[in-house]
Amino acid sequence: MKVLVFHIGRDRYGLPLAGIVRVLPLLELKQLPLTPDYVAGLMDLHGVPVPVIDLSRLAGLPPAAAQFDTRIVIVDYQAPGRDTHALGLLASQVRGIADIAMEKLEDSGVATAPFLGQVASDTDGIVQLVELQHLLPPDVRALLFQGGSAA
Repeated sequence: MKVLVFHIGRDRYGLPLAGIVRVLPLLELKQLPLTPDYVAGLMDLHGVPVPVIDLSRLAGLPPAAAQFDTRIVIVDYQAPGRDTHALGLLASQVRGIADIAMEKLEDSGVATAPFLGQVASDTDGIVQLVELQHLLPPDVRALLFQGGSAA
């Protein structure tokens, strides 16, 4: 499975390419008042408003730093039993594409954040998969995605 590798804090994570629509440089975001601190804001994607989540903040760490390798990863986010929406993920230190053999993936054995999935080891250490379907709790989905499909 091919994944986009990035960092949350010091640790490496992977997002399966199958769920990625595009990767963009860091853009200016409109702030969204009265949302959780991990909602980084709203971006304009060719005239379509797209909410952006800061993965570092979602993981309980300081906000993602605005560096040359910080990107906004646009994914097709499908809420359970609902429409598909465009969602931006603010990702630090985007390192590129890696190929992870399915047979090397194992459960982490630790129940931390619900959006963190299986792990695999390589010469650079551990990579943990981000599971999009578990990324947002129901109350935040309701705040960010009102109405019909946005993707």
